[in-house]
Amino acid sequence: MRSHHIFIYFIVVVWLASCASPKNTTVSSSQGAAYSEDLSIWRPKAETPAKNNNTTTTVTDNPKQTQYVEPKYAVNKKLDTVLDSIDRYNRSKQFIDGFTIQIYAGLKREDALNAKKHLSSSLPDLPSEVVYAQPNFRVKVGKYYTRLDAQRDYVAVKKYFPTAIVIPDKVAIN
Repeated sequence: MRSHHIFIYFIVVVWLASCASPKNTTVSSSQGAAYSEDLSIWRPKAETPAKNNNTTTTVTDNPKQTQYVEPKYAVNKKLDTVLDSIDRYNRSKQFIDGFTIQIYAGLKREDALNAKKHLSSSLPDLPSEVVYAQPNFRVKVGKYYTRLDAQRDYVAVKKYFPTAIVIPDKVAIN
């Protein structure tokens, strides 16, 4: 037991010694001035354009007019290539991720057709479709690019179909 107390005492002494503040080892000059160093040599320097004595344009009318200088690090050609490839990819897509309102999902075809009929009589402006995804029939209303667009019609549909929900769906691009 005594060796255990000695070990703990040793750990505490070592810990306290390591927490002690280090000795001050600053170097001071003979005059007692503070240390300073000039770091301006490490600052990046801007390239100054070379003076061109063979200028063909003379500016006499407008002193603020300057001669066109081609950018040194232009990325226009590379950027055009990337933008063209993105454009080709986007033109090849037939569908995008969007939203629709689902008013019915069930096993009975008759119930799905009745829901569609009830919707067309209640809200004739909204297009709807019956989709069969085995084993369920679903009635979907509208095609929307954003959830906010779907939310506007969802409020009207919710009055007639309380179980309606906004779901993600593929929207055909015209």
